[in-house]
Amino acid sequence: MLACAPAVAQQLGVTVLRHTAASGSGAPPAASLAKPPAQITLFYATDAAETPQRRGPFAFSAAPDASPQTADPRPVVLISHGSGGNAWTFVDLARHLVQAGFVVAVPQHAGDNHTSQSDVGPSSWRQRPLELSATLDALAADPAWSARVDVQRAGVFGMSAGGHTALVMAGGVWSEARYGQHCRQHLAQDFNTCVGLLTHLDGSARDAFKLKLAGAALEHRHTDATPLSHHDARVRAAVASVPMAAPFDPESLARPRVPLGLLRAAQDTWLHPQFHSDVIAARCVPQATCTMLADWPRGGHGSVLSPWPAGLAREVSPLMVDPDGFDRAGALPQAFGAVAAFFARHLR
Repeated sequence: MLACAPAVAQQLGVTVLRHTAASGSGAPPAASLAKPPAQITLFYATDAAETPQRRGPFAFSAAPDASPQTADPRPVVLISHGSGGNAWTFVDLARHLVQAGFVVAVPQHAGDNHTSQSDVGPSSWRQRPLELSATLDALAADPAWSARVDVQRAGVFGMSAGGHTALVMAGGVWSEARYGQHCRQHLAQDFNTCVGLLTHLDGSARDAFKLKLAGAALEHRHTDATPLSHHDARVRAAVASVPMAAPFDPESLARPRVPLGLLRAAQDTWLHPQFHSDVIAARCVPQATCTMLADWPRGGHGSVLSPWPAGLAREVSPLMVDPDGFDRAGALPQAFGAVAAFFARHLR
């Protein structure tokens, strides 16, 4: 079966699978070496009518817990959310993927989601690929979904820290030491890559103090040079959007293990492209297995997120809001369509 735009009308269904530490047989499946994520949000085609939904600040239309449109197995696209993220920021991308014939699964990454940021950074980066494999294991074992999802034809889409996950699933090799070296060498130029959203440089006299404190905190951290990777043969294509890429050995992605797509935002001030997307693109895009799916001259770090959370103002998160001049209404449908077409080409 080749995923393609279905000939019949369909609505967007959504349901959440929940797992507890006591569920299942206890030992994690051999394919993932990790327990299933606490919750997995699924988006899928249904004949049920959509109704207005709100999840926190996110408003969208969907049919909660509706019956799937068909029992035929469909390929699955896993979405790896960014740090502090959740499934609801990807509803509009999920809709495009569902309309192209996929089931979409968004696991909640442990310790790095909208309810908990206890493991943000390298600790989470190590676990995220295992959590994606565990998600495929969970879907294959789920009585309601095992016959409806073809886990042997899986794609991965990831944004920001999730983009790091997508690069790993494409064959990338990274180390914590590379991340530490990058931060010590380029702290002023790529400040928020290394300190997150706790603070940011604003051109004031306080910047020198912020740099001094951050530099001291990083001086003896992130020194483990162990090369890290993860392979899951079920993943056949990956897309990395504004990825955290500085920790990678670029040569490991010169010829990705699976077809790799990239989304670039030139005005990204959280993960500056010259240290992240551009490094991968310089090695990878000229190869036949790499594709630049979107390159937004006015796009920012959060521009791929849709629907946008109501009430998030520039003053609250200046690194996430759209830069002036970004055409969200025109750019996002085109990019989401390109992502869906990319997965349709490769998940056969």
